Amino acid sequence: MLIKNIEGLSVSQIKELVNKGGKFVIFPYTISFVIMTLKRSSNIYFIREDENSFKYSYSYVLLNFFIGWWGLPWGPIYTIGALYSHIIGGKDITQAVLSELIQNDPEADTSTYNINVENIQTYNIPTN
Repeated sequence: MLIKNIEGLSVSQIKELVNKGGKFVIFPYTISFVIMTLKRSSNIYFIREDENSFKYSYSYVLLNFFIGWWGLPWGPIYTIGALYSHIIGGKDITQAVLSELIQNDPEADTSTYNINVENIQTYNIPTN
């Protein structure tokens, strides 16, 4: 998934902004046809501490309102759940995104992990 609103920030700057109250969120939405309902999520948005998430979620609210209700029986159920998620500011996935960013950070100091490659034992396991 694409992460929006982090352009030009390093992982350390993102961690600092998260510690100040920033968060990563997704906005669920529902697309319904008469006999089929699809439950999807938006791209990931970084919401800074002083921002309101509504400016990122309003298009998904409109999508839910106009296209989400029409599939029976799941359309109304999924749409109400999605709208509730928008009311509370989106589904918070900050910890998952941070762990992924930190794991793939090219600037991370891996010297503190103390991994000794030379003394790794190997095992012969038969695969009969």
